[in-house]
Amino acid sequence: MFSKFTSILQHAVEALAPSLPLQEDFVYHWKAITHYYIETSDDKAPVTDTNIPSHLEQMLDILTQEEAERESGETGPCMEYLLHHKILETLYTLGKADCPPGMKQQVLTFYTKLLAHIRQPLLPHINVHRPVQKLIRLCGEVLAAPTENEEIQFLCIVCAKLKQDPYLVNFFLENKSKRPEIKSPVATEGGKGNALSPDTGQSLAEKQADHQDEPQAAAAVSTSSPTSNNNSNNYNLVTSLLNLTKSPDGRIVVKACEGLMLLVSLPEPAAAKCLTENTELCELLTDRLVFFYKALPQSMDPLDIETVESVNWGLDVYNLKEDAAVFTGKRALISFLSWLDYCDQLIKEAQKSAAAVMAKAVRERFFVSVMEPQLMQTSEVGILTSTALLNRIIRQVTSEALLQEMVYFLLGEEREPETSATIAQNPLRHRLIEHCDHLSDEISIMTLRLFEQLIQKPNQHILHNLVLRSLEERNYLENKPQEEREPLENGQPHDAVDLEEDPLFGDDLSPERKLSGSDWLSTSPPQSPDHSKSEGKTEVHKIVNSFLCLVPDEAKSSYHVEGTGYDTYLRDAHRQFRDFCGICQRWDWRGNPKPFEKCNLDIPFFEGHFLKVLFDRMGRILDQPYDVNLQVTAVLSKLSLLPHPHLNEYLLDPYINLAPGCRSLFSVIVRVVGDLMLRIHRIPDFTPKLLLVRKRLLGMEPEGITYVLLHDSGSYVLR
Repeated sequence: MFSKFTSILQHAVEALAPSLPLQEDFVYHWKAITHYYIETSDDKAPVTDTNIPSHLEQMLDILTQEEAERESGETGPCMEYLLHHKILETLYTLGKADCPPGMKQQVLTFYTKLLAHIRQPLLPHINVHRPVQKLIRLCGEVLAAPTENEEIQFLCIVCAKLKQDPYLVNFFLENKSKRPEIKSPVATEGGKGNALSPDTGQSLAEKQADHQDEPQAAAAVSTSSPTSNNNSNNYNLVTSLLNLTKSPDGRIVVKACEGLMLLVSLPEPAAAKCLTENTELCELLTDRLVFFYKALPQSMDPLDIETVESVNWGLDVYNLKEDAAVFTGKRALISFLSWLDYCDQLIKEAQKSAAAVMAKAVRERFFVSVMEPQLMQTSEVGILTSTALLNRIIRQVTSEALLQEMVYFLLGEEREPETSATIAQNPLRHRLIEHCDHLSDEISIMTLRLFEQLIQKPNQHILHNLVLRSLEERNYLENKPQEEREPLENGQPHDAVDLEEDPLFGDDLSPERKLSGSDWLSTSPPQSPDHSKSEGKTEVHKIVNSFLCLVPDEAKSSYHVEGTGYDTYLRDAHRQFRDFCGICQRWDWRGNPKPFEKCNLDIPFFEGHFLKVLFDRMGRILDQPYDVNLQVTAVLSKLSLLPHPHLNEYLLDPYINLAPGCRSLFSVIVRVVGDLMLRIHRIPDFTPKLLLVRKRLLGMEPEGITYVLLHDSGSYVLR
């Protein structure tokens, strides 16, 4: 009660007294704080019962006012006094001792406001960055400490200052072998400071308390591993933030994660190296990712995994009762996806070398150690759940470094052409591709969706590993000596079959079945002048018409239902093609195929494991469920949209002369259509039934028909 009365009386005196020059006023408030420690014997009274918070606030106001009254960058006498008399060093000592109780909180607040409000750069001053470094080491020492909020605010303002001037981070990389010297200002600066300013406001006892750390630090270094690198650094700012990510207070965790995000983005190579080698950041990322993944239920509905709302890290607001009512495991799934998003964003923002190290840690400690056994298991329920989760992970990852490591994990790093003997070289890749043709339709569909998602990621290795490496030498083409090759007529061998004259396709095509060259070219992206039509390259409209003519009229239903013709697919394909062109633009794919003369056609052609499974599936399209067929054609459609000359030639050109024993997408479809024609004649009233099934699949007719027709007549034509 007496101390409160004294405080009120002092404020009244200050209000009535004439205003002093800023420096005198500043010194007055600092002396008032130091005199408290000289005159007060009760060190158990909380700091809030003293005038210390008020004096500190006044000192901050004076420093802010002084800077506002001076030209930019000019240091005023009050700031000079603070630096010269090592006031921050003294405050650190008082905060560390927490004398009186609550003083640490006041010191943290003073440091935070000082760095936030003063515009001139303070951290380059040794009498600022040295006590700041010491105060950083006090943060995060105790979990759920009463000063956590002030600690995280202080650490975040330091991170923000380093983001503004990244070179300053070098002041905070503390050399382990020099730490005792850094913490020993008595011999180096203490005497000099006393000579320059007899009254620093720090009593002898406080100075001694400050330097009691020196022997402990020296002992810590001397007892460390003898093999430790003398040039290694402590990154205490990162260490303190990592400690605070373990706080039970979610707001503190988010702030600590934000601070780490700022630090990883600093371009200084020394900081990046220290971050990944001398801190536990990689362990934090991967351990927490593993923890959240293992908290997921063993069995989850793939639809729930696919459709759960996207959650950005830090915005994870939830209601346990509501989440549990939607589906079991929703809360755990959102927590996992939220932390995955943080890892992804952190790696995306990180300095390049640091990003590579963190991404590799995620690959080794999460994908290989945890996910691979889940994907390789034999339980169908486990395979389905883990594949659905992997599909969601692929969809969510956007950072280049993490995507690269994930792709290497899934497909391996091999780039040489596949052979039938090497398809099992990478067990996980082999297993995933085999799952596209699994006995369980659900597993097949989910794995095909995974590959469809993978194909659309902006990573060249995915497409090269899955498809392009098998087509590099164009040895799917017939190999004849140059002198035995037939002369070309209109870009084709003279004896090539003209599919438009084939009796199966006919010349009397309806407008729905035939597309003129001008119509197609008008909807395609403009051709580059550097890539004009080359000799031997089939005209686009002929290719399109060849595919349109494949299915006879009696097996088609699109022209009976308005708005469902091929033109609808064409518009959507055109949009997707433009998207793919944007992704592949930097890969220099546009152009003509590799010159035939430069291809090694003596190598036996193998289409590759991935295309083999897709073609096998496509060949059984008449006997598979509709949903499986939709997914098979979706993957092949995505591959067909890729603007690579060899892929376009192999998948889309029906006029190429295939080497003996080779098949292409067109040849597979021709065989399917041949089988379809035989089946059509065995089904009475085929066309009306086909139309009814189409309308019901589109939701235009009520349910109730038996879907055996899909297997008898072929679901491919219903797409």
